[in-house]
Amino acid sequence: MNELLLMCLIAGRRAAIPAIQVQSVIEIGEITPIPGVPAFIRGLTALRSQALTVIDCSIALGFEGQAEIADQRAAVVDVDGHLYALMVDAAYDVGEARSEPMDVPGGFGPGWQAAARGMVETDGGPTLLIDVQTIVAGSIAEAA
Repeated sequence: MNELLLMCLIAGRRAAIPAIQVQSVIEIGEITPIPGVPAFIRGLTALRSQALTVIDCSIALGFEGQAEIADQRAAVVDVDGHLYALMVDAAYDVGEARSEPMDVPGGFGPGWQAAARGMVETDGGPTLLIDVQTIVAGSIAEAA
């Protein structure tokens, strides 16, 4: 497969976001809450005078969200012309997928079943390949 991936941790699991979809990795400072939005949307933050919608990936997957963490990392992605900051536990490397995506084992839970395009082999071991559009849509969190 040899697709470049941003390696990260989401909800305590090794995950990867296709690097072609990642504009940058940032440290999120202040997040301005937005009233009346689903819980997985943490609010807005700014990057070079552009507003980013901040998505808590853990909540979007149906897990508990993270407490406020100083220097919170996020992958900035563009979905249909809108910028999103996908909050991750950690973003630590860019690597390659060494296999085609395989089915996600059932023990990972329904959130991962819905949001992962599959599991790929990487130099760091088996890794869940994230479907960015599914995370941003938040349909997983709403169904939970």
